[in-house]
Amino acid sequence: MSVRVSLVAAARSSSLLGERFDDDRPLDEAGWHEVRFAAAALVPLGAAELRYCSPTARSRATGDALGFAPMVQPALRDCDMGRWRGCTLADVAAREPAAVDVWLSDPRSAPHGGEPLLAFISRIGGWLDTRPACDGSIVAVAEPAVVRAALVYALRAPPSTYWNVDVRPLSTVTLTGLPRRWSLRLESGAR
Repeated sequence: MSVRVSLVAAARSSSLLGERFDDDRPLDEAGWHEVRFAAAALVPLGAAELRYCSPTARSRATGDALGFAPMVQPALRDCDMGRWRGCTLADVAAREPAAVDVWLSDPRSAPHGGEPLLAFISRIGGWLDTRPACDGSIVAVAEPAVVRAALVYALRAPPSTYWNVDVRPLSTVTLTGLPRRWSLRLESGAR
């Protein structure tokens, strides 16, 4: 038995340059427009036996707008950014450049007082590994950071790979497999 987990990145709640650490703002007008535009392609994922979402406002709103009626999963929350919560990377880099350098180079560090990157990736991997193996499908709407962490975990990539994965709003990725044995599945656009 294996399980298929489709991860959908939540729609935007701000411009990409205005994104803040551990942001919990609701969808903005552009986000709602993106959901309406992408709905036809994403709504079929709602046929999954289990439908989840991150606890953020934009993840819940994205899942609801797509008709998924997802169940909130606290384990799918974004990385705890401690005192950097609500700040942009530019804000923090201006105030604490050495701390940002350490955070970007050492996945075990948490100069912000929150969760180290390695612990975040492990937490998301733990969530993946506890999904029921039912030869069924699961869909989860989550923050882009959660999707990145899931990919790094599933592919057993070095934690530094996290910084090289660009997850756009409403992008999807599918992982198939069993606990600690995941594969990335790329779908063909042609049917």
